[in-house]
Amino acid sequence: MGKISDTKPAASCTGCFAWGQLPGRFCRGCYTYGQQHAVGRCAGCRRQVPVDDKYGYCRLCRAQASWAIKASGKASVLEPYLRQVTCQQLFFANLQRPRNRGSQVGKQGRRALKRSPAPDPPPVITGWMQLPLFTAARDFRGFDRKRHADLANPWLARARQTAHALGEARGWSRWITSDVDRALIIVLSSYREGESIRYSELFPALRGRGLPVVRTAEVLDRLGLFTDDRAPAIDRWMERKLHAVAHGIRRDVEAWARTLLDGGPRSEPRARHTAWAYMGEIQPVLLEWSSHYDHLREVTRGDVIAARDAVTGKQRESRIVALRSLFRHAKRNGRIFRNPTIRIRVPRQAGSVIQSLEPADIDEAIATATTPDIRLIIALAAVHAARPKTIRTMQLEDVDLGNRRITVGGHVRPLDDLTRRAVLDWLDYRRSRWPNTANPHLLITQKTAVELGPAGKLWTTRATRNLTATLERLRVDRQLEEALTHGADPLHLSLVFGIDEKTAIRYAASARQLLETAAEQDAHEDSH
Repeated sequence: MGKISDTKPAASCTGCFAWGQLPGRFCRGCYTYGQQHAVGRCAGCRRQVPVDDKYGYCRLCRAQASWAIKASGKASVLEPYLRQVTCQQLFFANLQRPRNRGSQVGKQGRRALKRSPAPDPPPVITGWMQLPLFTAARDFRGFDRKRHADLANPWLARARQTAHALGEARGWSRWITSDVDRALIIVLSSYREGESIRYSELFPALRGRGLPVVRTAEVLDRLGLFTDDRAPAIDRWMERKLHAVAHGIRRDVEAWARTLLDGGPRSEPRARHTAWAYMGEIQPVLLEWSSHYDHLREVTRGDVIAARDAVTGKQRESRIVALRSLFRHAKRNGRIFRNPTIRIRVPRQAGSVIQSLEPADIDEAIATATTPDIRLIIALAAVHAARPKTIRTMQLEDVDLGNRRITVGGHVRPLDDLTRRAVLDWLDYRRSRWPNTANPHLLITQKTAVELGPAGKLWTTRATRNLTATLERLRVDRQLEEALTHGADPLHLSLVFGIDEKTAIRYAASARQLLETAAEQDAHEDSH
């Protein structure tokens, strides 16, 4: 748009009815809005004007909703306020944002790129400091930038430089960088040497303003200014599971559970879901014993047998395994005199025959592959038998396009044409969507693109979660199909998929039984 002449008479904008000196029929904001959105019927004012693709509202209605949010004094999303727009407050053009007259934009020129600030030395630490008499909770919710902001605070200057460097390394957008900078100004303007900012103080102030808490805490933690005073998740889980258990029993069970999670002097840490499964299996037994026992040393062999016989099937075996682990830990650490689970056996349940998926179920799962990420996820599960956890934790370096190799769960496999096309499509989308991300994982989301962690479990399994052919079933069906096609050979399955020998034997046994059943049915049909 051209420069506005000082002698040009004022007029009303065709898009938002703003009154002022306009470069044409539209103000600058409506001109830009019209370049980015197509013309349609506004859901608020019912006019035929450019509307956004997400909500279907024009710029005038969006401006009214934004002003309503500011008037409410609290951060909120735009959509509820858009629905409440029933009138239009007219305004003057080109007054929404103060313009910097010293630099021109658009056709008149481009602003020079902002250079990275030179790193300042750490704040000078004095030889002494006043120790606090007691720790008082601070409330940052009443912060007012005009009255309380102190941009000359050396700790704030250092934190802003750290956030800038971290944002460049992680590929933060300018919106995230700006929000983190605002958050640092709020919490560090009044910071004094020797203080520590706690999570309980940080969360309510930033969440109320819609500012990022986790990324701000990461910057503060890099400077040694952050203290996470939240109760650990393991403590909350223990309290929820064992709040009604007798004190003596609870003490031994907590020590056992923490050893399962963290390991001990002579034991490796177990997977977290293993500890969860063990605790969920024996919790009813512990509650029953707590009604008449105070310590695990009072539990007898008969009590263990009664707990075993109270359930049937696979649950009997799981319960005995969990109780055996608990009492072995208690005996090893001198908490009980004798292990009551010794020589208590449960017949191992014979594994059921693994069944193949129906073609209709597989077609239903394939029909969900409408985006590059879902196509790649389904290809990894259905072709390479990758588990959901393996899929979301795969790294970019696991894909070797030049040598047509892919590493799935530490096992190198050839890269087929289907998976190769899915990988290329996803990498093209990832490159265009998040060009500056530093996340090393193959699959990333809007959230993890500015972080270094893997995508979430729910995001990975969202497409096939309510289908018969889930990602786990597709993985199982692929391994069974390999056994049915190339013979029930456990060694072949172990070499192709890198699975454990016991798992390979189970797949081979299921394939052998399915082949024998099919042969018997064919022979029976031929005899008739």
